[in-house]
Amino acid sequence: MDAIRHGGDLSEARAKGRAVAGWLDLSTGINPHAYPAGIPAEALRRLPQRDAEAALIAAARAAYRVPGEAAVAAAPGTQAILQWLPHVIPARTVAVVGPTYAEHAATWARAGARVTAVASLAEAAGADVAVVVNPNNPDGRIHAPGRLAQFAASRADGGVRLVVDEAFGDLLPDLTVAGAAGTLVLKSFGKFYGLPGLRLGFAVGAPAVIADLAARLGPWAVSGPALAVGAAALSDGEWAQGMRERLARERAALDETLASAGLPVTGGTDLFRLVETQRAERIHEALAAEGVWTRIFDDVPGRLRIGLPGRHGARLEAALAAACRRAA
Repeated sequence: MDAIRHGGDLSEARAKGRAVAGWLDLSTGINPHAYPAGIPAEALRRLPQRDAEAALIAAARAAYRVPGEAAVAAAPGTQAILQWLPHVIPARTVAVVGPTYAEHAATWARAGARVTAVASLAEAAGADVAVVVNPNNPDGRIHAPGRLAQFAASRADGGVRLVVDEAFGDLLPDLTVAGAAGTLVLKSFGKFYGLPGLRLGFAVGAPAVIADLAARLGPWAVSGPALAVGAAALSDGEWAQGMRERLARERAALDETLASAGLPVTGGTDLFRLVETQRAERIHEALAAEGVWTRIFDDVPGRLRIGLPGRHGARLEAALAAACRRAA
Protein backbone atom coordinates (compact mmCIF):
# COMPACT_ATOMS: atom_id res chain seq x y z
CA MET A 1 0.00 0.00 0.00
CA ASP A 2 1.33 3.43 -0.95
CA ALA A 3 2.22 5.82 1.83
CA ILE A 4 -0.55 8.26 2.71
CA ARG A 5 0.23 11.93 2.34
CA HIS A 6 -0.77 14.12 5.25
CA GLY A 7 -0.76 17.81 5.92
CA GLY A 8 1.76 19.27 8.33
CA ASP A 9 4.90 17.57 6.99
CA LEU A 10 7.13 20.24 5.49
CA SER A 11 9.68 17.81 4.03
CA GLU A 12 7.98 18.04 0.63
CA ALA A 13 7.80 21.80 0.94
CA ARG A 14 11.51 21.96 1.83
CA ALA A 15 12.29 20.21 -1.45
CA LYS A 16 11.09 23.36 -3.17
CA GLY A 17 14.10 25.22 -1.84
CA ARG A 18 12.81 27.25 1.08
CA ALA A 19 13.86 26.86 4.71
CA VAL A 20 11.19 25.60 7.10
CA ALA A 21 11.16 28.91 8.96
CA GLY A 22 10.09 30.65 5.77
CA TRP A 23 6.89 28.66 5.23
CA LEU A 24 3.38 29.59 6.24
CA ASP A 25 1.99 26.11 6.82
CA LEU A 26 -1.76 26.05 6.14
CA SER A 27 -1.82 22.38 5.14
CA THR A 28 -3.39 21.19 8.39
CA GLY A 29 -6.55 21.95 10.34
CA ILE A 30 -4.61 23.06 13.41
CA ASN A 31 -5.71 26.05 15.48
CA PRO A 32 -3.12 28.82 14.89
CA HIS A 33 -3.82 30.14 18.41
CA ALA A 34 -2.40 27.49 20.70
CA TYR A 35 -3.57 27.05 24.26
CA PRO A 36 -1.08 28.89 26.54
CA ALA A 37 0.38 25.72 28.01
CA GLY A 38 2.92 25.60 30.78
CA ILE A 39 4.74 22.34 31.54
CA PRO A 40 5.55 21.73 35.22
CA ALA A 41 9.17 20.71 35.69
CA GLU A 42 8.20 17.60 37.64
CA ALA A 43 6.21 16.36 34.65
CA LEU A 44 9.51 16.02 32.80
CA ARG A 45 11.51 14.58 35.69
CA ARG A 46 9.12 11.81 36.74
CA LEU A 47 7.38 8.95 35.07
CA PRO A 48 3.74 9.79 34.29
CA GLN A 49 1.82 9.58 37.55
CA ARG A 50 -1.48 7.73 38.05
CA ASP A 51 -3.10 10.67 39.81
CA ALA A 52 -2.13 12.94 36.90
CA GLU A 53 -3.70 10.48 34.47
CA ALA A 54 -6.85 10.33 36.61
CA ALA A 55 -7.04 14.15 36.56
CA LEU A 56 -6.72 14.17 32.78
CA ILE A 57 -9.45 11.55 32.35
CA ALA A 58 -11.76 13.50 34.68
CA ALA A 59 -11.17 16.69 32.70
CA ALA A 60 -11.81 14.84 29.43
CA ARG A 61 -15.06 13.34 30.77
CA ALA A 62 -16.36 16.79 31.62
CA ALA A 63 -15.15 18.55 28.47
CA TYR A 64 -16.42 15.82 26.14
CA ARG A 65 -19.72 15.29 27.99
CA VAL A 66 -19.08 11.60 28.63
CA PRO A 67 -21.90 9.89 30.55
CA GLY A 68 -21.11 7.93 33.67
CA GLU A 69 -21.71 4.51 32.12
CA ALA A 70 -19.00 5.04 29.48
CA ALA A 71 -15.24 4.80 29.90
CA VAL A 72 -12.38 6.96 28.61
CA ALA A 73 -8.83 5.99 27.59
CA ALA A 74 -6.05 8.47 26.90
CA ALA A 75 -3.41 7.81 24.26
CA PRO A 76 -0.48 9.55 22.56
CA GLY A 77 -2.75 10.85 19.81
CA THR A 78 -5.77 9.31 18.13
CA GLN A 79 -3.52 7.90 15.42
CA ALA A 80 -2.07 5.57 18.06
CA ILE A 81 -5.61 4.42 18.91
CA LEU A 82 -6.45 3.70 15.26
CA GLN A 83 -3.74 1.05 15.05
CA TRP A 84 -5.40 -0.97 17.81
CA LEU A 85 -9.04 -0.71 16.76
CA PRO A 86 -9.02 -3.82 14.54
CA HIS A 87 -7.70 -5.78 17.52
CA VAL A 88 -10.33 -4.63 20.01
CA ILE A 89 -13.32 -4.50 17.62
CA PRO A 90 -13.85 -7.76 15.71
CA ALA A 91 -14.85 -6.97 12.11
CA ARG A 92 -14.50 -8.80 8.83
CA THR A 93 -16.14 -6.02 6.82
CA VAL A 94 -15.76 -2.28 7.42
CA ALA A 95 -17.51 0.57 5.63
CA VAL A 96 -15.87 4.00 5.73
CA VAL A 97 -18.12 6.95 4.92
CA GLY A 98 -16.09 9.29 2.76
CA PRO A 99 -14.07 10.59 1.10
CA THR A 100 -12.44 11.23 4.46
CA TYR A 101 -9.27 10.83 6.51
CA ALA A 102 -7.46 8.04 4.66
CA GLU A 103 -5.87 6.37 7.69
CA HIS A 104 -9.20 4.85 8.72
CA ALA A 105 -9.49 2.66 5.65
CA ALA A 106 -5.76 1.94 5.58
CA THR A 107 -5.64 0.76 9.19
CA TRP A 108 -8.51 -1.70 8.82
CA ALA A 109 -7.18 -2.96 5.48
CA ARG A 110 -3.74 -3.66 6.97
CA ALA A 111 -5.45 -5.78 9.63
CA GLY A 112 -7.12 -7.90 6.97
CA ALA A 113 -10.64 -6.48 6.99
CA ARG A 114 -12.51 -6.01 3.74
CA VAL A 115 -12.92 -2.23 3.53
CA THR A 116 -15.51 -0.48 1.40
CA ALA A 117 -15.75 3.24 0.78
CA VAL A 118 -19.36 4.42 0.89
CA ALA A 119 -20.97 7.80 0.36
CA SER A 120 -23.55 7.63 3.15
CA LEU A 121 -24.25 5.90 6.44
CA ALA A 122 -27.22 4.12 4.87
CA GLU A 123 -24.82 2.37 2.47
CA ALA A 124 -22.83 1.06 5.46
CA ALA A 125 -25.71 -0.98 6.85
CA GLY A 126 -24.35 -4.32 5.65
CA ALA A 127 -20.87 -3.96 7.18
CA ASP A 128 -19.81 -5.32 10.56
CA VAL A 129 -18.46 -1.88 11.52
CA ALA A 130 -18.95 1.56 10.01
CA VAL A 131 -16.58 4.52 10.36
CA VAL A 132 -17.74 8.15 10.24
CA VAL A 133 -15.74 11.34 10.72
CA ASN A 134 -18.00 14.05 12.18
CA PRO A 135 -17.53 16.84 11.17
CA ASN A 136 -15.89 15.26 8.15
CA ASN A 137 -12.40 16.05 6.94
CA PRO A 138 -11.97 17.69 4.45
CA ASP A 139 -15.47 18.75 3.39
CA GLY A 140 -16.96 19.52 6.82
CA ARG A 141 -19.99 17.32 6.23
CA ILE A 142 -22.07 16.88 9.39
CA HIS A 143 -23.97 13.78 10.45
CA ALA A 144 -26.87 14.32 12.87
CA PRO A 145 -25.96 12.77 16.23
CA GLY A 146 -29.42 11.22 16.55
CA ARG A 147 -28.95 9.37 13.28
CA LEU A 148 -25.52 8.14 14.35
CA ALA A 149 -26.82 6.92 17.70
CA GLN A 150 -29.71 5.11 16.01
CA PHE A 151 -27.37 3.37 13.58
CA ALA A 152 -24.92 2.38 16.34
CA ALA A 153 -27.64 0.89 18.52
CA SER A 154 -28.74 -1.46 15.73
CA ARG A 155 -26.15 -4.11 16.59
CA ALA A 156 -27.99 -6.93 18.36
CA ASP A 157 -25.07 -8.22 20.47
CA GLY A 158 -24.31 -4.79 21.93
CA GLY A 159 -20.81 -4.61 20.42
CA VAL A 160 -19.26 -1.68 18.62
CA ARG A 161 -21.22 -0.94 15.46
CA LEU A 162 -19.92 2.53 14.71
CA VAL A 163 -16.56 4.27 15.09
CA VAL A 164 -17.03 8.05 15.15
CA ASP A 165 -13.96 10.21 14.71
CA GLU A 166 -14.74 13.59 16.30
CA ALA A 167 -11.30 15.07 15.59
CA PHE A 168 -12.88 18.46 14.89
CA GLY A 169 -15.75 18.00 17.30
CA ASP A 170 -14.51 20.61 19.78
CA LEU A 171 -15.80 23.22 17.35
CA LEU A 172 -19.36 21.87 17.61
CA PRO A 173 -19.64 20.04 20.94
CA ASP A 174 -23.39 19.44 20.55
CA LEU A 175 -22.62 16.94 17.77
CA THR A 176 -20.93 14.43 20.05
CA VAL A 177 -22.21 10.89 20.50
CA ALA A 178 -19.60 10.09 23.16
CA GLY A 179 -20.91 7.25 25.30
CA ALA A 180 -23.79 6.30 22.99
CA ALA A 181 -24.51 2.56 22.86
CA GLY A 182 -22.65 0.74 20.12
CA THR A 183 -20.16 3.54 19.47
CA LEU A 184 -16.46 4.06 19.96
CA VAL A 185 -15.72 7.78 19.75
CA LEU A 186 -12.30 9.26 19.05
CA LYS A 187 -11.39 12.73 20.34
CA SER A 188 -8.31 14.61 19.18
CA PHE A 189 -6.75 17.15 21.54
CA GLY A 190 -4.09 18.79 19.38
CA LYS A 191 -6.23 20.31 16.64
CA PHE A 192 -8.56 22.58 18.59
CA TYR A 193 -6.00 23.39 21.28
CA GLY A 194 -3.29 24.07 18.70
CA LEU A 195 -0.79 21.64 20.25
CA PRO A 196 -0.45 18.70 17.84
CA GLY A 197 3.13 18.03 18.85
CA LEU A 198 1.98 17.17 22.37
CA ARG A 199 0.40 13.95 20.96
CA LEU A 200 -2.76 13.42 22.95
CA GLY A 201 -6.08 11.81 22.08
CA PHE A 202 -8.93 9.87 23.66
CA ALA A 203 -11.26 6.97 23.02
CA VAL A 204 -14.73 6.85 24.59
CA GLY A 205 -16.84 3.72 24.67
CA ALA A 206 -18.09 0.72 26.60
CA PRO A 207 -15.93 -0.09 29.66
CA ALA A 208 -14.88 -3.55 28.41
CA VAL A 209 -13.73 -2.19 25.03
CA ILE A 210 -11.90 0.74 26.58
CA ALA A 211 -10.20 -1.52 29.16
CA ASP A 212 -8.94 -3.77 26.36
CA LEU A 213 -7.66 -0.76 24.41
CA ALA A 214 -5.92 0.72 27.47
CA ALA A 215 -4.21 -2.59 28.17
CA ARG A 216 -2.89 -2.75 24.62
CA LEU A 217 -1.64 0.84 24.80
CA GLY A 218 0.37 -0.22 27.84
CA PRO A 219 1.67 1.65 30.89
CA TRP A 220 2.77 5.28 30.64
CA ALA A 221 1.15 5.61 27.20
CA VAL A 222 0.72 9.36 27.69
CA SER A 223 3.69 11.51 28.66
CA GLY A 224 3.81 13.54 31.85
CA PRO A 225 3.74 16.88 29.99
CA ALA A 226 0.70 15.75 27.98
CA LEU A 227 -1.11 14.70 31.15
CA ALA A 228 -0.50 18.09 32.76
CA VAL A 229 -1.23 20.28 29.75
CA GLY A 230 -4.24 18.24 28.68
CA ALA A 231 -5.87 18.39 32.12
CA ALA A 232 -5.36 22.16 32.35
CA ALA A 233 -6.64 22.89 28.84
CA LEU A 234 -9.67 20.60 28.99
CA SER A 235 -10.66 22.17 32.32
CA ASP A 236 -10.57 25.68 30.86
CA GLY A 237 -14.10 26.01 29.52
CA GLU A 238 -13.89 29.79 29.29
CA TRP A 239 -10.90 29.58 26.94
CA ALA A 240 -12.66 26.96 24.80
CA GLN A 241 -15.83 29.00 24.36
CA GLY A 242 -13.92 32.18 23.60
CA MET A 243 -11.79 30.32 21.08
CA ARG A 244 -14.83 28.91 19.28
CA GLU A 245 -16.13 32.45 18.82
CA ARG A 246 -12.74 33.71 17.63
CA LEU A 247 -12.30 30.88 15.13
CA ALA A 248 -15.77 31.50 13.69
CA ARG A 249 -14.85 35.14 13.04
CA GLU A 250 -11.52 34.22 11.46
CA ARG A 251 -13.14 31.55 9.32
CA ALA A 252 -15.59 34.13 7.98
CA ALA A 253 -12.67 36.44 7.16
CA LEU A 254 -10.87 33.61 5.35
CA ASP A 255 -14.00 32.91 3.31
CA GLU A 256 -14.01 36.54 2.19
CA THR A 257 -10.33 36.36 1.26
CA LEU A 258 -10.88 33.21 -0.79
CA ALA A 259 -13.97 34.62 -2.51
CA SER A 260 -12.05 37.76 -3.43
CA ALA A 261 -9.44 35.54 -5.08
CA GLY A 262 -12.15 33.80 -7.10
CA LEU A 263 -12.08 30.67 -4.94
CA PRO A 264 -15.51 30.21 -3.33
CA VAL A 265 -15.59 27.78 -0.42
CA THR A 266 -17.42 24.48 -0.88
CA GLY A 267 -16.94 23.03 2.61
CA GLY A 268 -14.80 22.79 5.71
CA THR A 269 -14.93 23.70 9.39
CA ASP A 270 -13.91 26.72 11.43
CA LEU A 271 -10.32 25.41 11.33
CA PHE A 272 -9.98 24.83 7.58
CA ARG A 273 -11.75 25.61 4.33
CA LEU A 274 -12.15 23.46 1.24
CA VAL A 275 -12.01 24.88 -2.28
CA GLU A 276 -12.85 22.84 -5.37
CA THR A 277 -11.40 24.00 -8.66
CA GLN A 278 -9.77 22.47 -11.72
CA ARG A 279 -6.81 24.71 -10.92
CA ALA A 280 -6.26 23.22 -7.45
CA GLU A 281 -2.87 21.68 -8.18
CA ARG A 282 -1.64 24.74 -10.06
CA ILE A 283 -2.76 27.06 -7.26
CA HIS A 284 -1.14 24.76 -4.69
CA GLU A 285 2.16 24.97 -6.57
CA ALA A 286 1.83 28.72 -7.11
CA LEU A 287 1.15 29.28 -3.42
CA ALA A 288 4.20 27.16 -2.62
CA ALA A 289 6.25 29.54 -4.75
CA GLU A 290 4.98 32.30 -2.41
CA GLY A 291 5.99 30.28 0.67
CA VAL A 292 2.46 29.15 1.58
CA TRP A 293 1.91 25.41 1.98
CA THR A 294 -1.59 24.03 1.42
CA ARG A 295 -3.11 20.56 1.04
CA ILE A 296 -4.16 18.79 -2.15
CA PHE A 297 -5.63 15.29 -2.34
CA ASP A 298 -4.41 12.46 -4.54
CA ASP A 299 -7.72 10.59 -4.19
CA VAL A 300 -9.93 13.57 -5.11
CA PRO A 301 -8.12 15.85 -7.60
CA GLY A 302 -9.47 19.37 -7.75
CA ARG A 303 -9.67 19.84 -3.99
CA LEU A 304 -7.56 22.35 -2.12
CA ARG A 305 -7.68 22.66 1.68
CA ILE A 306 -6.47 25.83 3.40
CA GLY A 307 -6.13 26.28 7.15
CA LEU A 308 -6.72 29.49 9.08
CA PRO A 309 -3.78 31.88 8.68
CA GLY A 310 -4.09 33.42 12.16
CA ARG A 311 -2.01 36.60 12.31
CA HIS A 312 -0.76 35.99 8.75
CA GLY A 313 -4.01 36.94 7.01
CA ALA A 314 -2.44 39.76 4.98
CA ARG A 315 0.38 37.48 3.83
CA LEU A 316 -2.10 34.86 2.65
CA GLU A 317 -4.20 37.45 0.83
CA ALA A 318 -1.18 38.73 -1.08
CA ALA A 319 0.06 35.20 -1.82
CA LEU A 320 -3.37 34.16 -3.11
CA ALA A 321 -3.54 37.13 -5.45
CA ALA A 322 -0.10 36.33 -6.88
CA ALA A 323 -0.78 32.58 -7.04
CA CYS A 324 -4.11 32.94 -8.83
CA ARG A 325 -2.50 35.18 -11.44
CA ARG A 326 0.27 32.61 -11.96
CA ALA A 327 -2.17 29.67 -12.09
CA ALA A 328 -4.64 31.32 -14.48
